[in-house]
Amino acid sequence: MLDYLKRLVKTGAAYQAAEIAAKAIAVLTLPLYTAHASTKAYGAYNFLLTAVILASIVLRLGVGEAFVRFYFIDTDEQRRARIARTATATVAWTTTVASLVCVALAGPLSQLVLGFDDPLLMDCAILGLWAFTNIEMAYAQLRVDERARTYMLASGANVAMTVAFTIALVVFAGQGARGLLLGNFGASAIVVVGLWWVLRKRFSLRVRVGDLGAMLKFGLPTVPADASVYALQVIDRLYLFRVVSHGAAGEYAIAVQLATVVFVFVRGFQYAWPPLAYSIDSDLEASKLYSLVTTYFVLATGMVVAAVALLGRWLVRLLAHPEYFGAHTALPWLALGWTLYGLYQVMIVITGRARVMQRNIPAAAAGLAVNVLLLLVLVPRSGLGLGLAGAGIALCGAYVAMVAIMHLLTRSVFAVDFQWGRLGRLAAIFGGVAVSGELLLPTSGLVGLLVRVLWLAWIPALLLLTRFFGAGEREQVRALVSDGRRRVAAWRAGGGDVEAYAEDSLRDI
Repeated sequence: MLDYLKRLVKTGAAYQAAEIAAKAIAVLTLPLYTAHASTKAYGAYNFLLTAVILASIVLRLGVGEAFVRFYFIDTDEQRRARIARTATATVAWTTTVASLVCVALAGPLSQLVLGFDDPLLMDCAILGLWAFTNIEMAYAQLRVDERARTYMLASGANVAMTVAFTIALVVFAGQGARGLLLGNFGASAIVVVGLWWVLRKRFSLRVRVGDLGAMLKFGLPTVPADASVYALQVIDRLYLFRVVSHGAAGEYAIAVQLATVVFVFVRGFQYAWPPLAYSIDSDLEASKLYSLVTTYFVLATGMVVAAVALLGRWLVRLLAHPEYFGAHTALPWLALGWTLYGLYQVMIVITGRARVMQRNIPAAAAGLAVNVLLLLVLVPRSGLGLGLAGAGIALCGAYVAMVAIMHLLTRSVFAVDFQWGRLGRLAAIFGGVAVSGELLLPTSGLVGLLVRVLWLAWIPALLLLTRFFGAGEREQVRALVSDGRRRVAAWRAGGGDVEAYAEDSLRDI
């Protein structure tokens, strides 16, 4: 199991490296962007960004998901290359045709979606639809081969160009929401073309009907569920933007942006987890790994969520214009929502392994229904009046419903003996520390910040006091620490040769 965990961490870290850099830069530039973009502009940008990703799920037709699964079923390299060419060609054609149609209807679409006429803003989103969908397909090819270096270079170039374009368009050209969208997706479009050249042996505009039919048979049943799941992230923003206020949507968007401190973990897990999970032949071994990975995923993300819950006010004050301070009320819930989304990804892999993807649909539909119901009850003043916090709670409630239903629907086809006792212990510790700190500790000032940082020390203390880690795990940690010290000593003795140290570490992994 340790070897699998190392592999998951290695590939996940590779995929996270660029993601972390991108999100870190995005967060650090928030003071700059929020000073030059109003809450209305930021709300429109964030809403269109999520709408693009939702439309992308539909336009991929499940081909990307089918490609990853089929790649590990078929070991013949020629057939793998043929499947890859058909997948990229299908996505290229669907996105190009759809984008041309949408550009022709940009004016009416902006009225329908945004409630005001701005066809140029809609054109920027349409470019994003094309670029995002195709870059996801290209990244999928890199992930199945675990070409982490190429992935990091491509995503790194994307990050660098995105920052340069966005600063130029938002800060200097004053383009607001248009600049935010065009800076983001213009860079992605350039990277797409570059990756098509890099992957030219597996890229084609020719669609093989037989291969496409097989992939659609596998992938299409996943589309309603995937679209419903992602619709959760569109519904709340649409509700806030069109029903509450544009400013509320902008504040909520900043909370979403800051919650990416958890999202980067989830995104790396989402990219690295399916190739590893599908590559294990033994169902018994896979079941044990799925259980262990779930526990450690909750452990890693739960600590971050607790920190965000206690320190969120200071994060918003530090990284956003004062106009956006209301974002702090939704921030802890959105961070928790990303953790629950990661758990949902575990369940998705289970249905994919058992080939019962149609069971995703009722869970996703139930989650969407719960989200809408909770939004109506929790957010408006006519309900409980929780505002932005209510929207975040509604999202968490939807994910909880989805994970629970998915577990009930899949346990008969692929049994995973989840470590419920340990998961319950983690929930109690993280929730207890976060809630008690929020209720008992100061909510402003340097003293409040320092006290809350110290309060987080309760988490490792309680994990040790409750003997969360077993004897075998403690022994493995000691072995890893000892090995790390040995490598550092060897590195110092060798004069600090960074490349030799890295190669030695990766060779063991």
